Formats: sequence, C-alpha cells, structure tokens
Amino acid sequence: MNAIFNSVFLLLSLVGFSSCQDKNGTLEVNPSNLTVEVTMADDGSGVINVVAKADNTVGYEFYVGDNISQEPVYNSTGLFSYTYTESGIYTFETRAIGSSGKYLKKETIITVQVGDEPTDPEDGYTTPLSYPNMDIVWNDEFGGNTLNTSDWTYEIGTGNSGWGNNELQYYREENTSVGNGYLIIEARKESFQGSSYTSSRLVTKNKQSFKYGRIDIRAVLPKGQGIWPALWMLGANIDQVGWPKSGEIDIMEMVGGAGDNTTHGTIHWDNNGEHAQYGGSTTLTSGIFNDKFHVFSIIWNATSITWYVDDVQFVSADITPSDLSEFHQNFFFIFNVAVGGNWPGSPDATTIFPQRMVVDYVRVFQ
Repeated sequence: MNAIFNSVFLLLSLVGFSSCQDKNGTLEVNPSNLTVEVTMADDGSGVINVVAKADNTVGYEFYVGDNISQEPVYNSTGLFSYTYTESGIYTFETRAIGSSGKYLKKETIITVQVGDEPTDPEDGYTTPLSYPNMDIVWNDEFGGNTLNTSDWTYEIGTGNSGWGNNELQYYREENTSVGNGYLIIEARKESFQGSSYTSSRLVTKNKQSFKYGRIDIRAVLPKGQGIWPALWMLGANIDQVGWPKSGEIDIMEMVGGAGDNTTHGTIHWDNNGEHAQYGGSTTLTSGIFNDKFHVFSIIWNATSITWYVDDVQFVSADITPSDLSEFHQNFFFIFNVAVGGNWPGSPDATTIFPQRMVVDYVRVFQ
C-alpha cells in the first residue's frame, strides 16, 4: 500500500480560458494567464494539491468527479487539497466564476493517476513487433502527445438511437488523450448536450483499412456496471451497403460489472436480409481486465477468423460459406468506451467515474 503514495502521474492538463462569459452572455472576465498546477505531498500522507491562479479576480469551485469539494473562493488564487486513501484515477475540475457569482462557460480539467500506474509497460502481457513469415503493415504505438489524425478520426455526438444501441454517452474529442506512449479514452459522468455521460469514439475509416492478417491490440480495460469498451472493425463499404451487410468484427468487447473478467469476440453479417452473428467469450482465471495489460488478437485469413487473449485461442469462425462474403473485404478500426446501452444496461451506484481504456499499441501483420 505504501507504493500508492510514491507517484503522481499527470495524464491530461487542458489549461486556459477563452471567451469566458457569464450565463447571460456578458463578458465578465478573461483570465489570460490562467495556470493550473497539481502537486502531491511527499510525506506519505496521500495529499494531492490542486492550485488555480489567474491575473484577474475570479473565483473557483473545485470538484472531484461530480461532487463539489470546496465553496467558491473569490480571489486570484484557488487552492484545494484532496486526500486519497487508495491508488486510482482522480479527475479535478476548476470552474471559474466572476465576482458576481455567475459561472463562466469554460472549465479546466486535470486528470491525475495516483499510485502504482496500471499503465506500466511491464505490467501484463505483451507481444512482439515481428512474426515469422509476416510483415508489419501498419501500427500505432501512440508516441508523442497528440492523436495522429492522419490515421484516426473522432466520431462526435450520440449517433442514431444511441449509436444503434441506446447508449447514454456523448462522444467528444476532449475525452481522448495521448501521452507516455498510451492512448487513453475516458468515460466521464457529466452533463453535456443533453447526455449524462461523455466518452470518445475513434475510427480509421477512409484512412486505414485492411483485409486479412494478424491484429494485436494491447490494452487495460475500464470496469464497472454499464461500462462497455470495444476494440472492433467495420467493413469499409458501410456507407454504401449499411449494417450488417458491411460486416462487423469485434476483436474485444467487455460488458462491465459482473463481466469485468470476461471479453467477447464476435462477427456480425447479413444472412438473406437477416442479422446473423457468431462468436465466443473467455474469462480470466483470476483478476479482471482492469488490473493490467492484456493483448487482444485475431488471426484472419481467407478461411477463418480466430480470436486470442494473451495468445490463448478461445473461439474460431469459418468464413468460407458464401453468405459470409462480408469478411473478404477491407475493414477499418473503431476504438470506443460506451456507457449504458442494450447489452450492459445503465450504470448504477456501484459504478465509479471516470473510467479509462488505456491502449499501448495496435499492430497489423500480413
């Protein structure tokens, strides 16, 4: 437990207010030199200090998740000290307010990982950068500090009928970050554009698509009732033929809550005008997929698609029948963390937010 107090990992800092207005639309203050800092006591007390400073007179409210932590302080510096008791992910929000008490529109959000990082590259399973008789044709190791938009596009909003599944989240770019060699998609409990939750959904559509090969994706999954992470693929012709005629390959899906230790691999296709599907699941012998990295893989060729977790096969599909022609064309990737929906149901009082899916790499070999 002492290791909990030995590190603070700053994952995301979105700093700066622009065009700050009160709720009536009147420009009240524009803190042009706003800074937000996160520090932590090094005496083992488990204290995170969040400090907001600006060159104008504004007040701040500090939040941890959805719970207000401190009443507004009307001066140019806001300070909040938060004491934690266990390692985890803590999201702090500073909401600036003018001297009249009216809220400004912009917020600064800082997410801090405290304790032994679950994103330690040595914590969990890993796979090589090469295989005999195969070449790596595309990969993203998520270097740098921004998403490579030459390969990825953000899908925004709530989709049609909650992305076809009655999901509850609004997908935003702001819920994605890249740093320290990882892609992080964070699901948050927050009101936005009529939705009670936010998250991110990334696609390689019209940028990177593939037919056949071995695909490895190394990730730490989120957890909790109503949390639905997925690493999957859709046929590149979906805009022309629609779903399920496009085909769908679910490399990994997890239904959070009781299913935090189980992942599913599935294909979906059109069978004479009817939706058809086939797949299987695998369950860890101990722990859950949030504990450490696992590698989710498929080996896809002209005759079959076979699913693996940590190089252990758990299901295989024969794709030679003529009515499975969908799986002999190019597919693009989708990475997302949904909240709620037909399969997992809604979050409940046991669900802790925020929740993150951390992806170390995606690699395609042919």
